[in-house]
Amino acid sequence: MIGRRAVLAAPMALAACDRLASAETPALRVPPLKTVAPCPFGTCVQIANLDDPSWRDLASVQISQLTPEWEMKMEYVLADGLAHPRFDRTDRIIDYARANAMTVHGHTLIWYSQGREAFAGLDDAAFDRAFDGYIAAVAGRYRGKVRSWDVVNEPILDDGSALRDCHWSARYGQDGYILRAFEVARRADPDAVLFLNEYNLEGIPKKGATFLRLVERLLKAGCPLQGLGAQSHLWIDIAEGRIAAFMREAAGFGLPIHVSELDVTLRTDKGALDLRSHADRVARQTARVTELTEAFMALPPAQRFAFTTWGLRDTDSWYRKADKDDGKDSPLPFDQNGRPNPMAGALATAFGRA
Repeated sequence: MIGRRAVLAAPMALAACDRLASAETPALRVPPLKTVAPCPFGTCVQIANLDDPSWRDLASVQISQLTPEWEMKMEYVLADGLAHPRFDRTDRIIDYARANAMTVHGHTLIWYSQGREAFAGLDDAAFDRAFDGYIAAVAGRYRGKVRSWDVVNEPILDDGSALRDCHWSARYGQDGYILRAFEVARRADPDAVLFLNEYNLEGIPKKGATFLRLVERLLKAGCPLQGLGAQSHLWIDIAEGRIAAFMREAAGFGLPIHVSELDVTLRTDKGALDLRSHADRVARQTARVTELTEAFMALPPAQRFAFTTWGLRDTDSWYRKADKDDGKDSPLPFDQNGRPNPMAGALATAFGRA
């Protein structure tokens, strides 16, 4: 058992450590990111964030656009079945954004990993009605309230070798379900900008190439695809120049580009064998973020649609919610206390170079 003296001494020791740390590492001074970005600067949000005063305070200063992280996905909306869609939490997010002069990016209408249970056992005609009806109901409900939609999310295999097989492609074909989803979304919300969203496009050249070939096919087929979403879940060991190379290729379509889910983990696949210092990893993280942001800033202004981080504070990140999290990863622009990390500095600096 810890003695009373140790308990009383602990706060003083912590305070001393804090003073030493602040003396050694001056706090970064970073302008509000929404004021220096050339487009809406966003983050993802869950209902729990809206109930957190510290998150609300930070978001009010830094953020001009929100992306629902989970509550707008099919897993939540159809938790009670096709006949009883749930919109309560998404309604609250939309209302919060509107009350705080923030735009909303809708995420996501069709995703390979969700919906199988709700659609199981339907015959072809019922499947078609449910597929079209779901998109029409969700996109139609928020018509005029969201700026844009991730219509289809992550259609490509992890290694980039091909498109995924899923319950949607089993009915309509690999390109077919994407085409159908965009067509229905266009009818449901004619004014929203419609995006195809994918991850690891910058870090795995084969996947980036497969994505761009898919975009080319869809456009040739008359798909009302209007924007490209690069999630940008980056890692520190992506080869220098690879991020910028993908961004230049993607820009060739002339479509708006959304950096839609940025984070940069300090973890690597080497685990305990990776003996690089924390400072070295942060330097590599900063280099990756700088390259991405400078490549985004090099786009024509009309193609800089939005720039979104997948969380604001390190403790909001899905990396920090993993089962084996050691509490040391720092993948987002702000620390657990809302103080800017080096990533925030890199973003502000690159945005400010325009």
